Amino acid sequence: MASMFSNLTNSTVTTMGRDEVYVAAVPLRAARGPAQLLMSTAYSLNLWDLQHFMVIIKSSSPPHSQALVFDFQPKDPEDIFVALAALSGNNIPGAVLTRKLKKLPKTKCWFIGSTNVDALVATLKFNQSWETDLRIGHHDCRDYTNGLVEYLTGKRYVLENLRRSDRSFN
Repeated sequence: MASMFSNLTNSTVTTMGRDEVYVAAVPLRAARGPAQLLMSTAYSLNLWDLQHFMVIIKSSSPPHSQALVFDFQPKDPEDIFVALAALSGNNIPGAVLTRKLKKLPKTKCWFIGSTNVDALVATLKFNQSWETDLRIGHHDCRDYTNGLVEYLTGKRYVLENLRRSDRSFN
């Protein structure tokens, strides 16, 4: 993760205070078959508690104005035993992931605000201190998203505020 992030920060020039921060929801990953179908259906029905949340940072500096996704999830989200352990409330190994996006999602993606810091450097610092033991409902993608967004923008409880204000969620 650190070496990938170093490569990204070396190749991406940011303008202080101009990087945009978004939150997006996607279906939870699950083992192929019925579990995956269930997660896709839950996402389509806008069931808030069965969505995976992540932070997207969009650099404002051309030509590097692509978006980067940061999220926290189980190391092996498609392993049925990991899913059972997670649903039982046990800690499971988690991972903070970083991916490039060509464009922002068209649905279930909300602009939260702009940063007052270099978002990539700040995110690296945040990720280095993030505990990677995942526990559903206590230390999961929601906590990661809320924490990183607050660290970057100062806005607290962003997911709770989105849930209250966005009528598309149940």
